[in-house]
Amino acid sequence: MQLQGIFAPVISTFHAGSEDLDLDGFAANVRSHIAEGLDGMVVAGSTGEAALLSEAERGALVATAREHTPAGKLVIAGCGGESTRQTVARTQQAKASGADAVLVVAPHYYANAMTEEVLRAHYRRVADESPLPVILYNIPKYMHFALSAELVAELAQHGNVIGIKDSSGVLDMLKGFLKAQSPTFSVLTGSGSGLQAGLEAGARGGILAVSLFAAGFALEVLEAVRGGEPERAAKAQARLKPMADVIVAKLGVPGVKAAMEAVGKVGGMPRMPLLPLDAAGRAEVAAALAG
Repeated sequence: MQLQGIFAPVISTFHAGSEDLDLDGFAANVRSHIAEGLDGMVVAGSTGEAALLSEAERGALVATAREHTPAGKLVIAGCGGESTRQTVARTQQAKASGADAVLVVAPHYYANAMTEEVLRAHYRRVADESPLPVILYNIPKYMHFALSAELVAELAQHGNVIGIKDSSGVLDMLKGFLKAQSPTFSVLTGSGSGLQAGLEAGARGGILAVSLFAAGFALEVLEAVRGGEPERAAKAQARLKPMADVIVAKLGVPGVKAAMEAVGKVGGMPRMPLLPLDAAGRAEVAAALAG
C-alpha cells in the first residue's frame, strides 16, 4: 500500500441537542467527498473531534465510512491513544470495523516524558501488534512536541509503518521527514496552506481539512504539481491558503463545520465543550470562502 493523493479528514456529525452521532449525515458527507474525487477518508482524526468520541462511536464511524467508500479508496482510522495498550486496542477495533490503515498520533498528555526512547518503544509495539499498516502523525500544535526526523527515519524501516502525516506546517520539518521517503514509506502533508510547497518538496499528497469544503482547489494543486504546471498550482494554492489559514487554523472544528454547511454539506454542531461559531466567526468563514 503506497499512500498518495488527497485524503479527507472527515468531521464527525452530531444531532443537535442530544449530541448523538448523525450517521446518515456522516454517510452523506463521505459520499460527497468521494464524488469530488478525494482518494480516501480519515476517520476520527483531529478534525473529526477524535478526543471527544467514545470507543463505540469510533467503530461506528469507521464502519459507516467503509460502507460508503468504494473499493480502491482507503479508509484510515485515527487510533492514537494515551497508553500503548489503548492504541493497540483501537487498531484492532479499526480492523474489525473495516479500515485499511491507522493514523497514530503520539501520546502527549505526559509530554515531558515523551523522550525518543519512550516514543520509539511506543511506536514499535504499536507497529508490531497492529493488524493494519501504521501511519505516524506529527502535529506539534496538539502534541506540544514534534517527532524527530531521526526517529521517523528509524520507524520508517519497520515493515508495518507506511507513512507519516506532518501537520507541523513547517516546510523544513517536512523536508526532514522526506529523507525517509521510500517505495514503502510515504510523506503526506497536513497543511493546506503549504500544500504546493510540500508537494514540490516531494510529499506524495495530503490529509487536508480544507479539502472537506474546497476539494477542487486541493486536487487542482496536486494535479498541477504532478503535471509540472507551477503557475496553475500557485493560482489554486492562492485560493486554498486563506481558507486553510482562517477556517481551519484559526477557527478550528467549528469553522470547518460552518464552512461545510455553507457549501451544502452536513456540518452541524460541534460536541461540547466546543461551541458553534458566533456571527462574527460565520462572517469570517463566508469571506474566506468567497476569496
